[in-house]
Amino acid sequence: MARIVIDPVTRIEGHLRIELELENGVVKEATSSGTMVRGIERILLGRDPREAWAFTQRICGVCTTVHAIASIRAVEDALQIKIPPNAQLIRNLMIAQQYVHDHVMHFYHLHALDWVDIVSALSADPRETSTIAQSISRWPKSSPGYFQDVQQRMKAFVESGQLGIFANAYWGHPAYKLPPAVNLLAVAHYLEALDWQKDVVQLHTIFGGKNPHPNFLVGGVPCAIDPSSDNALNMESLAKVSDLIEKMTSFVDQVYLPDLLAIAPYYLDWAGYGGNLGNFLCWGEFPDAEGKNEVPAGVILEKNLDQIVSPDPGDPVQVQEFIAHSWYEYSQGDTVGLHPYEGETNLRYSGPPLPYQQLDSGRKYSWLKSPRWSGKPMEVGPLARVLLLYAKGDPAVRELVGLTLSKLNNAPPAALFSTLGRTAARGIETKVFGDRMRGWYQQLVANIKGGDTRTWNGDRWEPRTWPREARGFGPMEAPRGALGHWIVIRDRKIANFQAVVPTTWNAGPRDPDGLAGPYEADLVGTPIAIPEQPLEVLRTIHSFDPCLACAVHLLDGEGRELGRSEIHPGTLIEAVLARRS
Repeated sequence: MARIVIDPVTRIEGHLRIELELENGVVKEATSSGTMVRGIERILLGRDPREAWAFTQRICGVCTTVHAIASIRAVEDALQIKIPPNAQLIRNLMIAQQYVHDHVMHFYHLHALDWVDIVSALSADPRETSTIAQSISRWPKSSPGYFQDVQQRMKAFVESGQLGIFANAYWGHPAYKLPPAVNLLAVAHYLEALDWQKDVVQLHTIFGGKNPHPNFLVGGVPCAIDPSSDNALNMESLAKVSDLIEKMTSFVDQVYLPDLLAIAPYYLDWAGYGGNLGNFLCWGEFPDAEGKNEVPAGVILEKNLDQIVSPDPGDPVQVQEFIAHSWYEYSQGDTVGLHPYEGETNLRYSGPPLPYQQLDSGRKYSWLKSPRWSGKPMEVGPLARVLLLYAKGDPAVRELVGLTLSKLNNAPPAALFSTLGRTAARGIETKVFGDRMRGWYQQLVANIKGGDTRTWNGDRWEPRTWPREARGFGPMEAPRGALGHWIVIRDRKIANFQAVVPTTWNAGPRDPDGLAGPYEADLVGTPIAIPEQPLEVLRTIHSFDPCLACAVHLLDGEGRELGRSEIHPGTLIEAVLARRS
């Protein structure tokens, strides 16, 4: 039996180690280890709940908006704060922008190179690429001369002896199946997406003042609306928002989706890999003024789309985190599961001496905990959301799923339970939520024209109005999946805070019963052509878009940074937390 170690897995946010056991060229067992520790829950203790969003934003350098929204919703839930309709619309626009931005960047810059052979593009005929491009889209950059110019730029990279951003990949691997002309098409759009994303982030700067780490506010949003003021959200800035929505959706319609549908038919066999688990969880997203979500909350078990279960995030039996195989310890023992309201973040590294060669999957082997819903491992993310919307009969999702399946030789809906289906689902929801931005924008403009300019409800802003103790849950469907922040407020301070993030659900280790999470379960059965070049493993892992903590930031009570570590920081963070206490 052969053994493979991928450490670190690249083209992700943070540090992930995957260990595999192969039998006859097929993955028989997989182990997923998060090798970074977060610890932000400890940093938040004793702080003002209204400040939590600014700290949780720093959990990650990419997922800034989603953690801010989740923590703010948790505080608002605990203190029973209802935000104005305009604030809800602005939040929805900011969240949807992050979906579109994040998914496009993931497809081209984090995932496409698992399917696209960059070096093969050097032998393409630019005229053939132009013919393909014009047959699938009306995107203006599609002439033979344009693709020839892209090809020449790529050749200059190669002839210089440096592939730059395209270095260190498995070019020429037999698992690549695209013809050179399609590879060249994808390379061109890879480069275009780099320029595109610089513009679309401006929507967050208009509403939140800056990007990354936009400003947010408990009780609403920080941007005032005043059509006659240059220092507030006015008609000029709203017109800019409209232009940005058009820029985003045009790229999705004319570049991202056509590329996705052009590439997928070459990899039909991947509709049969990467979908073993079959359990899905969604907390719901995009609430309207009455709190009803566009994306419903729900649980799918064993791939059964005919029966959707409603999850209860406050149920201590439904939601639990286990640490039997995680480098933490619980005061009640390592085999119990704790609901996040009672959650503990007690770091205790007990792995092999560093640096280690192999993890022991029978013991503790990850800094990620093992979240479970009613004792079951769950997949979260775009596929979970699309499956729920499909099961609920959403017309736009139904139409796009039908179009996608038709491109996959009229495959049945069961093909969605796979690596290829997960990748397609990300494109489907990008189109759906991008289109719905226009409706939220029009509602916002109509409210303003009708005289409603409220963006903040400060009725519960003063701590003297708070109960002595309150608990709240902040749901957030991050681009990568179901994110939940649970907060306990006692005597006007944070007494407990737990964040259960999408990648914890997907990449967490086995639980006390030995049940594997999505990464570990879905890699089983994957064929590996060249063990030294495990491209096939990366396809499934990247289809989840992993996002582990990208660094450890340690602060004292006054907010000063005390230290930072990027490699196995357990000992360091324990020392600094002890110093703070």
